[in-house]
Amino acid sequence: MSMKIITKMAIAAAVGVLIVSNADAREIKIVGSSTVFPYTQAVAEEFSRSGGAAPTVEATGTGGGMKIFCSGIGIQFPDITGASRAMKKSEKALCDKNGVGDVTEVLIGYDGLSIANSRKGGTLDLTKTQIYQALASKVPVNGELVDNPYKTWSDIDAALPAIAIIVYGPPPTSGTRDAFVELVFHHVCKKDKMDFWKNAKSSLDKKAFKKLYKADCTAMRQDGPFIEAGENDNLIVQRLNADPNAVGIFGYSFLFENLDTLQAVKIASVEPTMDTIGDGSYGISRPLYFYIKNVHRKVIKGMEEFIEAYVSDDAMGEDGYLSERGLVVLPEIELLASQAAALGAKTM
Repeated sequence: MSMKIITKMAIAAAVGVLIVSNADAREIKIVGSSTVFPYTQAVAEEFSRSGGAAPTVEATGTGGGMKIFCSGIGIQFPDITGASRAMKKSEKALCDKNGVGDVTEVLIGYDGLSIANSRKGGTLDLTKTQIYQALASKVPVNGELVDNPYKTWSDIDAALPAIAIIVYGPPPTSGTRDAFVELVFHHVCKKDKMDFWKNAKSSLDKKAFKKLYKADCTAMRQDGPFIEAGENDNLIVQRLNADPNAVGIFGYSFLFENLDTLQAVKIASVEPTMDTIGDGSYGISRPLYFYIKNVHRKVIKGMEEFIEAYVSDDAMGEDGYLSERGLVVLPEIELLASQAAALGAKTM
């Protein structure tokens, strides 16, 4: 018997278990990105108020959520996962391997990767290069790539404050971390005018350069200035309020909801707002998604109705309640496409 036939039989058996268990079906189970979490939680609360069974929503991080989501089908596995980046090829392969091949990707809106500090501290205006110099494990100094020597902001640029670099941010399992590295570190190493990376790009072939920046332009420093704060972005907010000199990295929604105590760090003199994130002028913004396990849609009670509520104009539209929580809403054409994909169970 071929592996393909065995896999199909295993999937059919799992679907059978799911259907047989329908009478005792649990509530909708959602995992994933801590950045998407507040939006999903808001929809869950509205859904519950309208008479639906309140879904269970857990912030596991994008990577952690993908791993759990793609582990299989059946009531022991989640139905939906939120993501602050697109699903990776390796994650899609894991889903396919475990029989989770019928998945719908839904773009829900845009988010800025906010960098912020306490209003009790001074204001900061940083370039992507300065952020990279503050946080990368290795940086170019005098034409060589060395372990990061910078301890204070003024070590990087005398015009910056002479205070210690203390930055709280997400762990490697977070989609926010993935997006931050891509939008800041990789941008600098591939596109900036720094001599080391400019020379490396011109002297190495494409494959060798890609290998170099993946190895040495991806890692966060681990010598103290960067502190992993877990998947709980609220914890970062608390730490910023306790230390006026500290800086934090998280999704725009957390800055938006804490503007009474926090202020944005400008990126190349541009502050994150709904407008600057939406038009792309703010330099570190990214799309947000959720992924639906379509096999579960007709079995888990209320799942179809919850998906309809999530992509509705009342939630995701221009004047929807998610925009009041910091989501940068989609242009009308993109919103219609997302609604059609979600409601039509469009397979990736």
